[in-house]
Amino acid sequence: MQVKLKNTLVSLGAVSLVLVVAGCATMDMGSDKAKTTATGSAGGANAQNANATLEKCDKPLGTLAVVEDQNSDWYRQLTGKYNLGSTAPVLKLMVQQSNCFMVVDRGAAMALGNGERNLRDSGEMRQSSNFKKGQLVAADYAMNPTITFSSSDTGGMGAGLAGFGGGWLGVLAGGLKFADASTMLTLVDNRSSVQVAAAEGSARNTDFSIFGGAFGGALGGAGGGYTKTPEGKVIVAAFTDSYNNIVKAVKNYKAQTIEGGPGTGGKLGVQGEPTPATEAAPAPTTKKKRSKKK
Repeated sequence: MQVKLKNTLVSLGAVSLVLVVAGCATMDMGSDKAKTTATGSAGGANAQNANATLEKCDKPLGTLAVVEDQNSDWYRQLTGKYNLGSTAPVLKLMVQQSNCFMVVDRGAAMALGNGERNLRDSGEMRQSSNFKKGQLVAADYAMNPTITFSSSDTGGMGAGLAGFGGGWLGVLAGGLKFADASTMLTLVDNRSSVQVAAAEGSARNTDFSIFGGAFGGALGGAGGGYTKTPEGKVIVAAFTDSYNNIVKAVKNYKAQTIEGGPGTGGKLGVQGEPTPATEAAPAPTTKKKRSKKK
């Protein structure tokens, strides 16, 4: 009887605490708890409240478009398992804040611009709209993101504590989450299709939330996102690390050089085929001996 009464009191206490917290809920705009490592804003070359650890440049090195392979396994896992969206908006914010590249859009905004041009061509647009041919800016570079590894463990310690203490202790332990992510960014020169830089990044996040295990779904709402889940936050942190490494690489950039020029055949020969060096070498000349006059 005492055990049942004790369990009942613990349960009532847990419910009462939840109700008190819910009753004291407030809307905290700009809360640090809801931010990722990609924070603040950017307007042209000016950045506000950017991450202090974000690498920056004195002037842009060219224009850049962010492109995702949305048919890849990592993207399907990102949007399916973790219920997260495109990484492009987060990356474009970091790129503009860094002032290392000028961002050009090749996604939905590009499609909208093409729609406006179709309206212009149909004659329905006002003459004063200033929508002319030859106004688009070329993308000098393309940045391609990849998530090479991501995992989340909500068991382990939580499961152990739940088995040991059960009840309220198990609820507390249910909020302990670990998340790891490793990301890759590649930078490609669009005119030549040559990869000019590549960088890996990683991050680990240990998140403790009292109501994460038992009440996360009810209090957090459906959907989730990069600012709402440990997985989302750690992925952004890993991409921040990747981008910082890209910037460090391009700041110390030295162009690769190939004798004879890139794309001329390479130096690694295959049996039965002459190497470019052999093929390009001039044929040896032999001097004819002059016959002595008698």
